[in-house]
Amino acid sequence: MRCVFTDLTQLTAVPRVAVVVDVMRAFTTAAYAFAGGAGKIVFAETDDAALKSKARHPDWLAVRDGTPAPGFDLANSPGQIRARDLRGRTLVLRTTAGTAGALAVAGADVILCASFVVAQATASFLRSLAPGEVVFVITGDNGRADEDLACAHYIAELLTAEEVDPSPFIERARRSVAAEDLAEGLRQGYRGVHPDDVPLCLEADVHAFAMTATSGAWGMTLGARRPRR
Repeated sequence: MRCVFTDLTQLTAVPRVAVVVDVMRAFTTAAYAFAGGAGKIVFAETDDAALKSKARHPDWLAVRDGTPAPGFDLANSPGQIRARDLRGRTLVLRTTAGTAGALAVAGADVILCASFVVAQATASFLRSLAPGEVVFVITGDNGRADEDLACAHYIAELLTAEEVDPSPFIERARRSVAAEDLAEGLRQGYRGVHPDDVPLCLEADVHAFAMTATSGAWGMTLGARRPRR
């Protein structure tokens, strides 16, 4: 299985199998939403699109990056999401990195959305699929996010090794610009950052499901793919 690591600016064609990585924070937030019982997550390209979706479906919860904004229910924060009872709920999620990256590869045959908390499950799904090539799309910081690249490298290692120590990859993420920015946001009292956000993003293999994105009636929708029992 050949692994390619790229960002949106370097993609010359839509890959057949894409793993879109956003550790801090979209796909850590999404994983905790599914762990809390969310049924599905609909990706929105813009804030306006997210609010229009919520207007058509008043029971949906609208989630976005940054500080809370009128019409949005939650921030893109795993710490905030983890504290909510989301059983059966639909979220509409708008972020500047993760969801934008997934939407950009909408034509791929298979789209997985990944972070450290679902890394092992993502690798397991890829092994069952056994594609010839996997393209990892790094989304944070315009493709320069080392926390995303570290996570992609970890998943790639898991594709060929029985056991992989996540510690070196997690440590890279801990030293990343994104981790520093979130910590600074917390110190500054930004309401869109929860004290648990960075620690939650730096945990490996917490959830036993992969997250797959598909296109349908609501646009691109993310779902949790749990292993068969």
